[in-house]
Amino acid sequence: MIGIISDIHGNHVALEAVLARLDAMGISEIICLGDVGGYYCEINECCETLQNRKIWTLMGNHDWYLAKNESCPRSNSVNVCLDYQRGIISDANLQWLSSLKPQALYGKLSIVHGGWLDPLDEYMIPGTEYFSGIDGHFFASGHTHVPCIWTGDSKSYCNPGSVGQPRDGDPKASFAVFDGNMFTLHRTDYDIARIQDKMKNAGFTPYFYENLATGSRIGGKIDSLKGLS
Repeated sequence: MIGIISDIHGNHVALEAVLARLDAMGISEIICLGDVGGYYCEINECCETLQNRKIWTLMGNHDWYLAKNESCPRSNSVNVCLDYQRGIISDANLQWLSSLKPQALYGKLSIVHGGWLDPLDEYMIPGTEYFSGIDGHFFASGHTHVPCIWTGDSKSYCNPGSVGQPRDGDPKASFAVFDGNMFTLHRTDYDIARIQDKMKNAGFTPYFYENLATGSRIGGKIDSLKGLS
């Protein structure tokens, strides 16, 4: 059994809750599909927890922005959060983020952060045509923050959704489990007010964290796979 997490985005409160749930399920092998950084104020705590627990981790686009000292071309809100994280991240944690890769084969799982056409930054929608030219049978990626499972033509795909910033209208932290043949999706409550207080104390206005209570993007938009097409 493998726990699959993604898109933590500096929300260590949510990460703690998901890991506690995985521990309670007896799942000790866990992989992360990237985006440890971005958005919320506990980047060091998230990096250190993943390293201390030896959780195998991919690089996400937000991690790449931090590692390469680049800006996000799509969102000023993202860049405000990245600038904050650049000011507090330790050298050791930045070096660790810089060492990550956006794509890998983990056992029988083909994993990327975004998609197989662009491992870092593709908002992909699974389907028979998409996977027809891609080798393998089991696939997982993050990036969309929308959990889903798709199967077809002897192939199976899972997006575990987001630990730290769900966007599908459900504020519970999301993750998945792979038993070697099948994916299952799971949600767990966490103390949203606690990370909101931490963001407030770090100097952020409610605009940057009120969305956590509604399971949406910053600004309030709720995403779906259809909306990403």
